[in-house]
Amino acid sequence: MSDSVTSKLDPIDLQILKILQENSKITNLDLSRQIGLSPAPTLERVKKLETSGIIESYHALVDPQAIGLNVKTFVLVSLAWQKENALNNFLEKMQQIPEIVECYIITGEADFLMKLVCKDIPSYEKLLFKTLSQIEEIERLKTLMTLSTVKSSKILPYSYDEA
Repeated sequence: MSDSVTSKLDPIDLQILKILQENSKITNLDLSRQIGLSPAPTLERVKKLETSGIIESYHALVDPQAIGLNVKTFVLVSLAWQKENALNNFLEKMQQIPEIVECYIITGEADFLMKLVCKDIPSYEKLLFKTLSQIEEIERLKTLMTLSTVKSSKILPYSYDEA
């Protein structure tokens, strides 16, 4: 959020953002009660936060293990920059792999950090050897296998109580 956008957010807007991150299924009536406004201005504020792009979307948070996706890995990717159009070709190919749920350009020992979710170890092995290793723009892959999740917050670290 840029400073100009942040300066337009008052304490009530910040309360709305925090509450909706905790529970996006809250009814407008319950939200209005929690922030101390009537339902109409509450809805107007939420709509303003949506149209300004501060609230991008609403999603159901699905437990991957509950639907049989038991393996989460992070993969460090180093590109073969000498290949023509390496970046664009990699980005295009990466978008076609549904198991890649997040991908970041990073600094440090690699160029990208990808988060992958798969059914099991054999599925990840197949993805690694049959798909990822076949992308010619990739020079090196390094897998970081997760064992368990100790924290996973969807609430952004922002001072919601300060205007």
